[in-house]
Order: sequence, then structure tokens, then C-alpha cells
Amino acid sequence: MSSSAHPYLGFDQFLGNAAHVQQLRLAIATGRLPHSLILAGPRGVGKYTLSIMLTMALLCERQVHVSDASGYLADFCGVCRNCTRVAESFELEARVGEAVAAREELRETDKKETRVLIQTHPALLVIPPDPPQLLVKLGQVRSLIAGVYRVPVEAPRSVAIFTAAAFMKEAANSLLKVLEEPPAHAHLILLAEHAGELLPTIRSRCAMVRLGALPASDLEPLLAERRPEWKPQQRALVARLAQGAPARAIGFDLDEYLRARADALLLLRRAVDDTEHTDLFKATETYRAGAEGQTKTTAMLRAAASLLEDMMLLISGAKERLQNVDLLPELQRMSEHVDFAWIENAVRSLDAVYSGMRRNLLRSLSLDAFSESLNLGVR
Repeated sequence: MSSSAHPYLGFDQFLGNAAHVQQLRLAIATGRLPHSLILAGPRGVGKYTLSIMLTMALLCERQVHVSDASGYLADFCGVCRNCTRVAESFELEARVGEAVAAREELRETDKKETRVLIQTHPALLVIPPDPPQLLVKLGQVRSLIAGVYRVPVEAPRSVAIFTAAAFMKEAANSLLKVLEEPPAHAHLILLAEHAGELLPTIRSRCAMVRLGALPASDLEPLLAERRPEWKPQQRALVARLAQGAPARAIGFDLDEYLRARADALLLLRRAVDDTEHTDLFKATETYRAGAEGQTKTTAMLRAAASLLEDMMLLISGAKERLQNVDLLPELQRMSEHVDFAWIENAVRSLDAVYSGMRRNLLRSLSLDAFSESLNLGVR
């Protein structure tokens, strides 16, 4: 029986990295899956989705296998009680929101001691970064340690998934012994955008699988199926902007990005062309304090970083790697007036705006200063 019984969760629906997925399935089927495993790769490439699929294959009551040229590969039925309960963890954001809301209902003294954990099945513990600092904390690791040595009753294995690599130091150190000598029934999976975010002592105790980004040509057919409301040119743009990450491509807010990019382009155009400030001031005045202003500013800064990267690619002669393909003529024109030193200065200025946001400086003034600083070095 194949897991394709579920239209969205089957291994055959997982996009990209086929060789790595096959190796992991073969390892499960032969009982050789490492007990401590790092899945590394870009945001949105499918690390968390794959980790839940692997968990379903480990815990499936029917222990499904499918035949392949390389032998038997582990699969999951998608309908047994273990599979359906584990599958509830696919919606990570919703589960974290529920856990945070439940914590908010506690007394103040209990809130401080309660850490966010996701457990839709007794044999699966999902450990996200704990809000608001968004770090994996000591209390979360202690919760793992308290349960990891118990032999699971409702499944043949137990799994713990750390969804991010941002550990507090004491939490990371507490995890080391479990990673070095995990129980025979337990598997620990750590997800990281960059393996270097994890301590060397953690990396040395884990096997590592690096998931690569997908080419834009593979993402466009996916977007045609999942985002049919977009025109072909929009799908082509998002496929580039998603940087090879299927989940990011499907969930991409194109309207928000285009609004943010319009303001980012205004800032860069003002700096390169040294035009008058009226339109710039009108735009930056809208970037005010508060959570909404922070979200808007962050989106604009990310768009500016994307445009600067494209300008650097054009200067380098790597036009085929461009992200904002619909702005090629404008980006080419601007890149003819700057050099690598100017782009380096622009990136530093972006970092200064981020730093100012953390210090609660007035965002509109920070953005005006950012644009002004870019006038330096324009040819």
C-alpha cells in the first residue's frame, strides 16, 4: 500500500531531493536510520514536512513498504491511528498558536515555567523555538529528557523534532548527552537552515542530510497547480523569488511583496539617480511605529536586499540567476551606475536600519538616512 492515499502527504508528493528522500526511506526500512539526524537546507525547502513524513513511516501501525530499484523503501498508510495523529503536526504554525494561547490562559507564575511543546501523538514531541524570544530553551530540552528514555507504548519508535537551530547555550549543552547516547527506540531530528548555526559538539554527534533548493523550472508547474489565479509571468517571478523552496513559493504573498518592492525600488532609484526627495518622503512617512509598521519595514528591507542581490548578479555577469526578472531593464540601468563597493555599503546600511529598529529608532528617519547614505559612491 502506498502513502499516496493521502493527496498531499505522500512521499511521492514531496518535491525535490529525491535521492536523499530515497536514502532516508531505505534507512528506515532496513533499521539503519540514525538516531540523531540533522536535516539542513533553505527555509521552505521542506525540512519540517519531510521530518513528519519520516515520523509517520517510523510509527505507522501497518509498517508499509514499497518496492523500488534499490530495494524496499519505508512508507506509511496515512490512515491508521498513528499516521492520522502524527499528521496533525503538519500544521506547525497552527499547533504553536494553540500552545501559546493555552499558556496565556495560565496564572502568571505558571506561565514563566511553561514551555511551548507540540505533541499530537505520545511518541512524537515537536519542539519549536519558544516565543517571544524564539529560542529553544532549557525547559523544552528537559521535557524531552524526561520522556525520551520511556519505551513508547502506542508505537514501535519515538521521535523528537527540533524545528529550528536557535538554541540557548544551556539548552544546547543539555541536549548533548541524549544526542551522544540516544535510547534504542528514539530518533532525534534537528532542522537547520544552516548547519553552522548548531554547536560543533552537536553536529559531531549527528548524521547530516543537506536538502538542496529546487530550480525555478520545477516550481512553476507546482505553482500552476496550486496557485492557478496567478498569470504565467507571476508564477515565473515567484518561482525565482522563492529561491528553490516549494513551501515558500506556494505561500508567497505576491501582492505584499510587490508593494514592498515598489518602496524599496523608490529608495534605490532615489540614491542612484539623485532625484528630488518628495516621493521618497511620502513613502517613508508611512513606515511608523508599532507592530504593523515593523512588519511593513521588514518586508521592504527584504525586498531591497533582493534588488541589491540582483544588481550584484548583473555586475558579475550572472543575469541567469536574477530573482526580480520582471525588472531586468531597470536593474540593468541602475547597476551601470554602481560597483561592488556601493552594494557592500548598501548592505551595511540595511543592517543599520535593522539595528535601529531593534533600538526603536524612528523608522521613517532611518529609511531616509539609508537612502541618503547610498548617494556615496554612485558613478
